[in-house]
Amino acid sequence: MAFKTLLMFCTILLYSLLLTRTFAHQQPLKTYIIQLHPDAMRESLFASKLHWHLSVLEKTVDDPSSRLLYSYHSAMEGFAARLSEPELELMRKLRHVVAIRPDRVHKLHTTYSYKFLGLSPNDENGAWVKSGFGRGSIIGVLDTGVWPESPSFDDRGMPPVPKKWRGVCQRGEDFNGANCNRKLIGARFFSKGHSVASLSPSEDDVSEYLSPRDSHGHGTHTASTAAGSAVPMASVLGNGAGTARGMAPGAHIAIYKVCWFSGCYSSDILAAMDEAIRDGVDILSLSLGGFPIPLYDDSIAIGSFRAMEHKISVICAAGNNGPIANSVANVAPWVATIGASTLDRKFPAVVRMGNGKIVYGESVYPGTSHEKRLEIVYLTGGDRGSNYCFKGSLPRNKVQGKMVVCDRGVNGRAEKGQVVKEAGGAVMILANTEINMEEDSIDAHVLPATLIGYSESVQLKSYVNSTRRPTGRIIFGGTVIGRARGPSVAQFSSRGPSFMDPVIPKPDVIAPGVNIIAAWPQNLGPSALPEDSRRVNFTIMSGTSMSCPHVGGLAALIRSAHPKWSPAAIKSALMTTADVTDHYGKPIMDGDKPAGILAMGAGHVNPVRATEPGLIYDITPNEYIMHLCSIRYTKSEIFTITHRNVSCQDMMKNNKGFSLNYPSISVIFKSGMTSKMVKRRVTNVGEPKSTYAVKVVAPEGVKVRVKPRRLSFSRSNQSLTYRVWFILKKSSGSKQGRFSQGQLTWMNLKDNKVKIQSPILVTKSTSKN
Repeated sequence: MAFKTLLMFCTILLYSLLLTRTFAHQQPLKTYIIQLHPDAMRESLFASKLHWHLSVLEKTVDDPSSRLLYSYHSAMEGFAARLSEPELELMRKLRHVVAIRPDRVHKLHTTYSYKFLGLSPNDENGAWVKSGFGRGSIIGVLDTGVWPESPSFDDRGMPPVPKKWRGVCQRGEDFNGANCNRKLIGARFFSKGHSVASLSPSEDDVSEYLSPRDSHGHGTHTASTAAGSAVPMASVLGNGAGTARGMAPGAHIAIYKVCWFSGCYSSDILAAMDEAIRDGVDILSLSLGGFPIPLYDDSIAIGSFRAMEHKISVICAAGNNGPIANSVANVAPWVATIGASTLDRKFPAVVRMGNGKIVYGESVYPGTSHEKRLEIVYLTGGDRGSNYCFKGSLPRNKVQGKMVVCDRGVNGRAEKGQVVKEAGGAVMILANTEINMEEDSIDAHVLPATLIGYSESVQLKSYVNSTRRPTGRIIFGGTVIGRARGPSVAQFSSRGPSFMDPVIPKPDVIAPGVNIIAAWPQNLGPSALPEDSRRVNFTIMSGTSMSCPHVGGLAALIRSAHPKWSPAAIKSALMTTADVTDHYGKPIMDGDKPAGILAMGAGHVNPVRATEPGLIYDITPNEYIMHLCSIRYTKSEIFTITHRNVSCQDMMKNNKGFSLNYPSISVIFKSGMTSKMVKRRVTNVGEPKSTYAVKVVAPEGVKVRVKPRRLSFSRSNQSLTYRVWFILKKSSGSKQGRFSQGQLTWMNLKDNKVKIQSPILVTKSTSKN
């Protein structure tokens, strides 16, 4: 009887499994990233991780090899596969599955900037000479690929490929081994996540190369910004002329193409990070991301933790969703999060209106002026979106031969110019709206055009609306350097604090990201529009995507100068030496107010000081784990990120009063709290015998005490600890904000030029938890 019951149970179980799989075959498939317990492989008898991953997948699908997209070995233990909903539920129940995440799509967020940052090939005490121009370092760039024929990737004068390099030059469409050299030492492409998730490109999209070759331009631009070779006589249509150089012109570049017409999928990004770790890169530059998500759900955060353990510095863009608070992305504390700043270079193109008044604008359109005075038209009303210059929204009889005003927003800036041109318009004035304020990200438009700020657009529209036949002409002024204040925080640069980790202020630093000139593919016009038939070697772009490779290159310089430093030490050098004043010695501005830590982090990168910081704040992988415990991540969430089984209770018990040894200092006062203490540890990387004294600018409403007030080092690489007490002052009746800021600086008593700065952020929370 028992045997019959067992037989019936097995029959029912087998039937339900077959029914589930039959039903699963009829369900739509989606891509998921399945994370496995790393110890499970040791218990198995499989010859390789790939065979093990296939065996796990086989428990939920009939043909695992047809569903497997990637098998991850270094950035994470697990794989990416396509599953139906029923199969997903079966997968969740398997013993060794730690976490399952849906595939997410991420978006892509120079001739002068190296000079602006104080880098010079002739300065023997400068960062370039001291670091050997970044020689020996390998920068891995995750982006849209590369145009290898660009002169920025010429390998003349480059040293041999480092012996540690294990990467390849992957063959593909219009790309082979001959496209790599001593500058561009490797190239791979990752398209499986994109190809199964994306619809076919539209007719307006540029055709893709199924290879590392770049068909969008973004990757070529970022790679050359990080480590492009010197190219004399570089310009955009004659503007911004000079010698183009990357931040680390002696460093090698490895390309990992992960971004396509529909975006950058996390399964492809993780696969690229997986290969990059094994290839032997020193720096990873990721000019991509999305909106903030928890670290245990963030494939970039998880992959970058493993990269950090392999002593690879990971540099990420903060995002382009500013000036909205809490918009900063890529906020893992082991990642360097980079915001965007402006240069002091301008491309004036003013509009002289018929009433004799002038509104200031900027443009890189070639020429000195559009001499002919034209009628200005600004079409509003109706539901066609004429004010935004949507395709098909401009009647030819109203814009033919005229100067057309287009509001910024919704569709692309360069696209608006093409719409005006197709409708017969002669000139475009691109007008910022209130959300863009005075931000001046310009483009290489297909017709004479200028970009005006919000205050100028109000003035222009007032003239247009009050005049029967408004007229104007554009006067192009070429390139002007040094007359404008700079740097300042870019309007679009994403802001903190981070909801995901409010204890760590992000971004970490800002770097040039507005109107950056860098390399460009020969299959695209400088506007990147399919209709643009012009061909150039360089174009102009803006975004934290441009800031990120600047810091990627600077990190390579520091690594070349100090090859044994950890990623945390390199980030510390960048943060503690950053500038908080502009080139006029005045506070860096954020719009019409001084910039705060939640906009500019520790400040604007200063590579000259960063290569010899004096002191560093180092952080071990275990300390990052303790930090995750301190912000109340669960044991399973921490395991998902770190692949480490930890007891937060034991860790925090053995490390009472723990605070992450971060270069910036953040204190959160919850309701009822009046004082708090944080500890920091600094390591001497300067003169063996040196003494530092502390100087504090206390946040408003807070008393600050530091012990000891002097740190005396007797040898190199010696570490000393100090404590900082923060005490809330009794309210004096004045209304204080939620955030207040200050600064803690260690000054070298022998050389006052050596100073290590840490911004302080005090947050007053109404929560008791």
